[in-house]
Amino acid sequence: MGENFKEKLARVEAFVFDVDGVMTDGGIMPLPDGDFIRRYYAKDGYALSYAIKHGYKVCVITGGFGATLLSRMKRLGVEYLYHNCMDKIAAIDDFCRRAGVNIENTIYMGDDIPDLECMRKVGIPVCPADACPEVAEAACYVSQFSGGYGCVRDIVEQVLRAHGTWALDSKGTISDDSVASR
Repeated sequence: MGENFKEKLARVEAFVFDVDGVMTDGGIMPLPDGDFIRRYYAKDGYALSYAIKHGYKVCVITGGFGATLLSRMKRLGVEYLYHNCMDKIAAIDDFCRRAGVNIENTIYMGDDIPDLECMRKVGIPVCPADACPEVAEAACYVSQFSGGYGCVRDIVEQVLRAHGTWALDSKGTISDDSVASR
């Protein structure tokens, strides 16, 4: 008998996320300099920063690029970033080696065909509610939230709750999503 989803969450040591369609709703606004404007969900950003603060390894692998993307990930504290990436399998292998994590204890959240290979390789493939049918079929969990609307927060919060590390304090994290207390 296979392990249930809650048991899988209890062994997670790392998160890997796609950007467009996962951290965002997939919409992009091209700028004249070749960069893009993307809309991110503040609660997703908070959850990522919180997970990093509590020692979880977080990796972003995306075909996307641009200074605003790099700035966003840096502000969140994402140490492992593969952008403008056309070989996601090589990237996830490199991440697991560099971060010293077991791929079986890694979550990958993707939403479209380029994510399928990585989803099939990790131990815990998950996706947003609005992922393409092939990705939803490959996932062991489909969030009730769509890309750019809380799916990242959903999975991060579930893992941290399973480990007893969610909401340990109310001090927050330093990110562009936080408002300083006065």
